[in-house]
Amino acid sequence: MGNHHCSVPDGSVTSPQGFVAAAVAAGIKQSGRPDLVLVAADRDCAAAGVFTRNRVAAAPVLLDRATLAAGRAALRGVLINAGNANACTGEPGLADAREMQRLAAAALGTRPEQLLVMSTGVIGVPLPMTRVAAGVAALAPLLSAGGGLAAAEAILTTDTRPKRAAVVVDLPGGQVTIGGMAKGAGMIHPDMATLLGVLTTDAVVAPDVLDSSLREAVAASFNAISIDGDTSTNDSIILFANGAVGVAVADDESRARFAAALTDLCVQLAQMIVRDGEGATRFVTLVVSGAASTVDARRVADTIATSPLVLSLIHI
Repeated sequence: MGNHHCSVPDGSVTSPQGFVAAAVAAGIKQSGRPDLVLVAADRDCAAAGVFTRNRVAAAPVLLDRATLAAGRAALRGVLINAGNANACTGEPGLADAREMQRLAAAALGTRPEQLLVMSTGVIGVPLPMTRVAAGVAALAPLLSAGGGLAAAEAILTTDTRPKRAAVVVDLPGGQVTIGGMAKGAGMIHPDMATLLGVLTTDAVVAPDVLDSSLREAVAASFNAISIDGDTSTNDSIILFANGAVGVAVADDESRARFAAALTDLCVQLAQMIVRDGEGATRFVTLVVSGAASTVDARRVADTIATSPLVLSLIHI
């Protein structure tokens, strides 16, 4: 089929048409650095999400799962905070996640059920909601198409550098763009673990096609990396499609090209995460050949990647 996509210089989550973002310092991180991000679309989006398989799921994950289960065709964006995971916070934490959803919707003039939320940071501590509310109010006037760069910086916790990229895809009906950002530097292991990602595209994509494409891409990228064998409570990858350029991912050829480009983008972001892993000094790619199935190959690679002996040998 050939390669029908290429990277966008300085690409980000706002590279696709019709997406804006902003970041502010709301005082959630003790460092005083930007820690609250809003990514929004100028129209309703189809959306899909892949979340942690950890039995303990943080409040934002529970809320996002429920929000997407109720409807995946009219989402407008995501509010993200760093510095506090809103995990292991019980019913009050779920109420805080819902309040984040309400605040973001009010700032955008949309309904709460059109917004998703993400949190990353310290576990077991209540969110400082007064600061979150003030931060959201400050975010709305700052939203811009150039805000993707600041957004990628603000979602970081123990990361040392931002992870962002975008690709342009040639589809039979015209060009579309896919952009994204991610964070995660420790506790990275299938399935995802302390890993947040927001992906956007200006293509017209039905929710079911978006969902299958995202799952295929995540399986080959974020769920194929390991830093320390730990999993987490907040892992979330969200993909929004706003259809701003009017080019549809509908026939088999366009679906294949879109899925290949999305997978490539996710692999780029996943590799950035591994290279920036806490204490990481080596980047290793495992190639398994001769396996009876993909499942068997992944099982072999996973065993090797999490072996303390192998890790020790690599580090020497």
